[in-house]
Amino acid sequence: MTESDHSHRAIMPSIDALMPVVVVPSPHPAVESIEAILSQTQNRFQRRSGPGGQHRNKTSSGVFLLHEPTGVSVEATERRSQADNRIVAATRLRYRLAIQVRTQSTMTSATATDPVEQKFRDSYQGTRLKLNDANADKPAVLALLLNDLHATGGQPSLVAKHWSVSTSSILHLVKSQQDAFGWINSVRLHHGRKLLK
Repeated sequence: MTESDHSHRAIMPSIDALMPVVVVPSPHPAVESIEAILSQTQNRFQRRSGPGGQHRNKTSSGVFLLHEPTGVSVEATERRSQADNRIVAATRLRYRLAIQVRTQSTMTSATATDPVEQKFRDSYQGTRLKLNDANADKPAVLALLLNDLHATGGQPSLVAKHWSVSTSSILHLVKSQQDAFGWINSVRLHHGRKLLK
């Protein structure tokens, strides 16, 4: 077997070889409700110009959220309403947490999985993983897939077997979030694998 043949086989990397990431105890923050996540954030509001021109009708509509346990932060300033921006920021925070924070993967851990995480796994294993951005479960499922992709060194074929789904289903979901796709390619680079396209 040549060296190039060996590089195309799906082999689990050793734990010591995994790309260094931020790991938090389970459950992953992205599997929690928006209300639970918001209870763990610092909120800051910023004045923005409202309707009527640059210096008129200033409103405190910009929302900045800092997830205190992880240090992950987001902002939303595109809407005129503070309440609308808070919803946008909270959703954005769940996606950012899904991409930037890891919990223990079921592919590398012999311990029992967290019941909240397991609920999402049970609901989506064996499905096509077709989740639109409005689906509140999407950040949670993405977080769990990224945990497993990290544990496998960025090999969707290994994760697909574990989730009983097709490799293309996993890639479709990961590609739907550009930052997630970029992150998984950085994992692949760390392990000397070709970038996904």
